[in-house]
Amino acid sequence: MSDTTPSRAEIFRSLDEATITKNHWVTVFTAGMGFFTDAYDLFIIGTVTVLLTPIFHLSTNQISLLNSISLLASVLGAIIFGRLMDRLGRKKMYGLEVGILVLGAILSALSWNFTSLLIFRVLVGFGVGGDYATSAVITSEYANKKSRGRLIGTVFAMQGFGLLAGPAIASIFIGAGVSNGLAWRLMLGLGAIPAASVIYLRRRIKETPRFTLDIKGDKEATIEAMTWTLGDQAPTDFNGIVGDDPSGRTPAKLTSKPFLKRLIGTAGSWFLMDIAFYGNSVSSPLILKALQPNGTLLSHTLFSLAIFAVAALPGYWVAVALMDKIGRKRIQWQGFGMMAVCFAAIALIPGVSTSTWTFLVIFAISYFFVEFGPNQTTFVYPSEIFPTAIRGTGDGLSAAAGKLGAFLGALFVPHLLKSIGIQGVMGTMAIVSVVGILLTIVALPEPNGLSLEDASADPVGEVIDIRAKVDLAGEESPSSTAV
Repeated sequence: MSDTTPSRAEIFRSLDEATITKNHWVTVFTAGMGFFTDAYDLFIIGTVTVLLTPIFHLSTNQISLLNSISLLASVLGAIIFGRLMDRLGRKKMYGLEVGILVLGAILSALSWNFTSLLIFRVLVGFGVGGDYATSAVITSEYANKKSRGRLIGTVFAMQGFGLLAGPAIASIFIGAGVSNGLAWRLMLGLGAIPAASVIYLRRRIKETPRFTLDIKGDKEATIEAMTWTLGDQAPTDFNGIVGDDPSGRTPAKLTSKPFLKRLIGTAGSWFLMDIAFYGNSVSSPLILKALQPNGTLLSHTLFSLAIFAVAALPGYWVAVALMDKIGRKRIQWQGFGMMAVCFAAIALIPGVSTSTWTFLVIFAISYFFVEFGPNQTTFVYPSEIFPTAIRGTGDGLSAAAGKLGAFLGALFVPHLLKSIGIQGVMGTMAIVSVVGILLTIVALPEPNGLSLEDASADPVGEVIDIRAKVDLAGEESPSSTAV
């Protein structure tokens, strides 16, 4: 290679050091609309099951299954789409997952009994899981170094608007006197609209340069992707990478050090966070019913809307603003810590679980730190700290672990509310949060400010930044022969 021909690392450096372009934001928007839909579809079911209970004569077990089955299906979707991304490419998978989600939402609205709705919610969940795996990786591989956390975080922050839309739409239908038999169908069917709006845009996004260059060794596709993303900032000399066959390099393996430790950290912390987040959020109508047995569904829905609007939504955007300033690791352990304090206060301080306004204030504070905390960072982390060859698989497995935790939380919280009450549920969530603090501190590095190759300890290129040799978690980065 001549001195004037860029190395692989230099090609990627042009991505890392670029200013944000229009097509960066196109990528963020198309990914973010998927997350708006994911949140809406996953959380609207809590209100839907309340409306459906007298119509389909649902038992507690059936309510739990409907509230949680999409989360269980998303485990499979995340694993499959994550693996296929690494084998077939990011672009080939992108758009398919939201297509599945659209189909599931429409069919769910047309359900005729418990069994049919359960089956169609599986389809919704499969699409949601695929979206978690694909959107983070694509955004990460296009992002620049300085703003990577902000760009990936913005994708996930769209979940906040989906959280808000669910109770807002439910309140409108209930307040307007729409019959329960029509309202639940409209609530489920509306989830198809935002996802359908971005299918075309997702199919037009180019394959990421990191995949085309490092995995496929495709010069022409890399030039096309770099030009699409960066415009005039794209490098012009690619001759030195022609004929560099990626099949000759030893691929990274998730079972090798330090990637297995990182996977335990990302999957484990996401699992714990989603137990608390989805357990409380999907079952929020039931939690508020236990708090106010004589309250109406409309009042409980409005309380949920207020908590999401006042506490959760700002939390997402504070995390976005600070992600590239104070780092992922601090945001994550700090968030887990404040969650533990809030949940413990509800569980241990006499009278909190029976005083409506005291409970709601503390519960809202916990939501702020869920979002300005591990709900954001558990999404960002896996897309940054695994090499390109296994990034989709690592992200998919991490997301799958999170959704398994979400499934367990949504499945068991209704039963726990009956058996141990609000205090017992919140005490359990406090313990879960404390474990999350410990796992974050022990198992996860800090990728803030590093190139994607350095943050992931990826041996691509001729030189690995010295900062990747020893990260803030104290782990050693592998050499190209060790991976």
